[in-house]
Amino acid sequence: MAKPCGECLSREARKQVEVCRQNLFQEAEEFLYRFLPQKITHLNHVADLTSLQAPLDIPAPDLPPKNEETETDKQEKREVPTCGFLPRNEKVLSLVKPDVWTLKEKCILVWIQHLIPKIEDGNDFGVAIQEKVLERTKVEAFQTTISKYFSECGDAVAKASKETHVMDYRALVHECDEAAYGELRAVVLDLRAFSVELYHIIISNLEETVSPKGEEKPSMY
Repeated sequence: MAKPCGECLSREARKQVEVCRQNLFQEAEEFLYRFLPQKITHLNHVADLTSLQAPLDIPAPDLPPKNEETETDKQEKREVPTCGFLPRNEKVLSLVKPDVWTLKEKCILVWIQHLIPKIEDGNDFGVAIQEKVLERTKVEAFQTTISKYFSECGDAVAKASKETHVMDYRALVHECDEAAYGELRAVVLDLRAFSVELYHIIISNLEETVSPKGEEKPSMY
């Protein structure tokens, strides 16, 4: 009769496996009892983006007098005013982008793994898991929100800088900023909701999470 796999391992190998198991257990405890609660509290504060407002820094020169334009004046009109990078944008990136990456790298994988049903339960592996995976993968779209904002807002700022007296272009810049603000706030609220939901599910199933195989009935995977 073949020996169990555990008995085939050397003492040193079993020691290394035990160290790895303890490290994973400590990492899971840190994730559940410290990381998730702190992340939920942090996202509550990040959701308030009112402090990130900044004025539209595009010069609007006075209209020249009629019939007094010289060649120099015409040349100056064609020059585009210089406008620097908004410092508030850097602050937005530093606040939201790391949380998007953290959710993608930590919470999504844990969520999917937790939803996998036991084989002995007779549950369908397909539909339920696929629906949740598709729902959670919208975090991928969060990462494109910022680049989309830069592209659209950059076009609007270029038009407002070139046609400085067309107020509609200046209003377009404000509209882009307001739309980006709304989307980023929704992203932060979704990040918080994901963290809260995952924390609630793990706490509600803490016994199964800590001892997924049970005492008598081993799992098949």
